[in-house]
Amino acid sequence: MQKVSVARKRTIGWMGVHRGHRARPLEWLAEKLIFLVSLSAIVVILLIFLFVAREAMPIFLGQMNSALVLPTIPVEEIDKVGPEELRRYLGLTKKQFAEMDRDTLKTLMEVRIEAQVEIPPQFREDKDARINTTEWRYLLKPHQWTGYDRPVYIWQPIGWIKKYNIIPLLIGSVKPTLVGLLFATPLAIGAAIYVSQLAGDRTRELVKPAIELLSGIPSVVIGFFALLVMASVLQSLFRYEVRLNAFVAGIALGIAVIPIVFSISEDALTSVPRSYTQAALALGASRWQTAYQIVLPAALPGVFAAVVLGFGRAIGETMIVLMICSASVVSWNIFESARGITTTIAAEMAEAVTGGHHYRILFMLGALLFAVTFLSNLAGDIIIHRLKAKLEGKK
Repeated sequence: MQKVSVARKRTIGWMGVHRGHRARPLEWLAEKLIFLVSLSAIVVILLIFLFVAREAMPIFLGQMNSALVLPTIPVEEIDKVGPEELRRYLGLTKKQFAEMDRDTLKTLMEVRIEAQVEIPPQFREDKDARINTTEWRYLLKPHQWTGYDRPVYIWQPIGWIKKYNIIPLLIGSVKPTLVGLLFATPLAIGAAIYVSQLAGDRTRELVKPAIELLSGIPSVVIGFFALLVMASVLQSLFRYEVRLNAFVAGIALGIAVIPIVFSISEDALTSVPRSYTQAALALGASRWQTAYQIVLPAALPGVFAAVVLGFGRAIGETMIVLMICSASVVSWNIFESARGITTTIAAEMAEAVTGGHHYRILFMLGALLFAVTFLSNLAGDIIIHRLKAKLEGKK
């Protein structure tokens, strides 16, 4: 017995030695390459988030000023102003300020004075012209602007007085996403249950590839179809006034989300042990009862993961929503237009001045979208692990 154990230890030790990079260099190199590729994907995502966060940091820290009427300092008083105060007055970074000579600073001061002179007189007297609309109270809370009889939420990055309230964009992102999930989730999960549990082999071979092929359709094609065909058909059916609205965008998003939810749900349902199904059928349950009461609860963590990924796909979609509805309206009515965060970034980034407050606001929106997606995935992962622990009988 002792000899066998010693021989076994020697064999295990020999196998461990010969699995190293000297015995099998190609396999060792392939393992390291796979590890580096996986690590690089995480690093790239982290770097992208750091870049977006860096560009948005002046907004988060309250370092930007979008007020139209700003105080001016005469050029001849440049020596009376401290270096730090002058740098903040001109809106320069410490590096930029250090690289500029006295004449360049005077020129920038003259440009700022000229910019204030060019402001039309009616705006100089407007109380809103002195408001820094990049402050968080104006980004999140309603404000009674000149000409309005009550406080309102407005996203209006053009014009003399910029208005950057992000509430219309948040609502515009949520409305089509919820409509898309409510439309896609029942269809996708129902199709997954049918294909994995009820359909015959021939039907399964036809239906499953047909649904998964939908994921290969470009977003612009779905948006184009929804813009020209779906919008008119749905308007004739539901008789609403606004032809292009969040409801149409949500249905189009649902078409894009269905393949993702279906594929992951079908894999989760198929992975349920066949013994569960066979035991239920042996006890007299029908195939539908087995699928609904036995297989679906057992596969619930995977199905929930599919819905979470579908949410991330829907809220991050740009082209479909951009083509169908792009008006920032503060309303939870799904039959009115909407303008989401992704739509705003795609439509306005090319027009924003690099380093300006509009530019920083758009990056701030990107950081918020990144955070929302990350937190939703994190919450979904926690819920999935709890569902698994509950199904496995763990506390």
